[in-house]
Amino acid sequence: MRVQTGLDKFIEAPPAWISGRRLGLLCNPAAVDRNFCHARELINRKLPGQLKALYAPQHGFFADKQDNMIESDDMIDSVLDIPVFSLYGQTRIPDKAMFEPIDTLIVDIQDAGTRVYTFIYTMSYCLEAAQRFGKKVLVLDRPNPINGSMVEGNCLTAACASFVGRYPIPMRHGLTIGELAGLFNNEYRINCDLEVVPMQGWNRAMYFTDTGLPWIAPSPNLPTPATAMVYPGQVLWEGTNVSEGRGTTQPFELCGAPYIDIKKVSAVLERDRLPGAILRPTAFEPTSNKWARTLCQGFQIHITDPYEFKPYLTTLKLIQAVRFHHRDRFEWKSPPYEYEFDRNPIDLIIGDKDIRKRLENFESIDEIEKSWQGDLNAFIELSKKYHLYT
Repeated sequence: MRVQTGLDKFIEAPPAWISGRRLGLLCNPAAVDRNFCHARELINRKLPGQLKALYAPQHGFFADKQDNMIESDDMIDSVLDIPVFSLYGQTRIPDKAMFEPIDTLIVDIQDAGTRVYTFIYTMSYCLEAAQRFGKKVLVLDRPNPINGSMVEGNCLTAACASFVGRYPIPMRHGLTIGELAGLFNNEYRINCDLEVVPMQGWNRAMYFTDTGLPWIAPSPNLPTPATAMVYPGQVLWEGTNVSEGRGTTQPFELCGAPYIDIKKVSAVLERDRLPGAILRPTAFEPTSNKWARTLCQGFQIHITDPYEFKPYLTTLKLIQAVRFHHRDRFEWKSPPYEYEFDRNPIDLIIGDKDIRKRLENFESIDEIEKSWQGDLNAFIELSKKYHLYT
């Protein structure tokens, strides 16, 4: 059976209560059906004149902004001639004026399946605003691109809460955007009027490539489903002076820096098991971002078995190996990072200061993993309450 997204199901049979409602839509270019038609056009055809406003997450309505803390402006949509409100501009929290034109906010955004991906927190702020201003939220569900059965990493601690982590969920959370909406709304007492349109034909073992759906990059540096698969680990490099491959055609699949001695780092990694992947030594020259126009020595991650591959542990081990051999050159990135001007970016990304300290002390990554297993197991049990799919 082919997968139908929440958008597909909504267009096929809109709920009766939506007739006559003034609608808003939180979306970006990834909000398409399998024929590449955008949600705003589909909704406007099905419910003529009801769509009154659009809302854009980080990277902008056209997903054109390349990096963190690059804001987008409000605008008028050239297709429907309605306002587009930026939720990554002067504010990341919808205000009363933004929600004034609508009765119901429809959410159709493609998540990455990773705690630090900001789209899910934009949604959470919208849930809070909807509750505050008396609006309803309808989430059109989409696949978790890195499947819904594998959960990995430590849960966020309160001390590391930020726009790249608002709630105590693990790095790889294993939920769809609709399931996350239910969890956020109920467990963290948002209590807005929420409804989810589930998918049909999706199961928890599916990676995005199993769905038959077209992949539209939800942000500029997630160009392919393979990028999303390595992202839960490789995003950690954003908190270091090692390039995460931004400014190349293979962001996050590549990582490196001019000072890295590939032979030494490879020798450490060969002693450790990195299941489901091969780290191929390579060199690359970013055109922008860290080490722009400078030759970097590093690795490309090639996934050989996605069900064995642990992206978070793989990158933690790689970071530790690089830092072990290059203590004189390796550095943690200094603030700011995602509008946090005092706290260490790596702490915000990892979500736990103690784990960064244990990395610095070269503790075994496998032992560090054991220390968070209890919290992870508790999250897995909690999250099952919100599963919409077997």
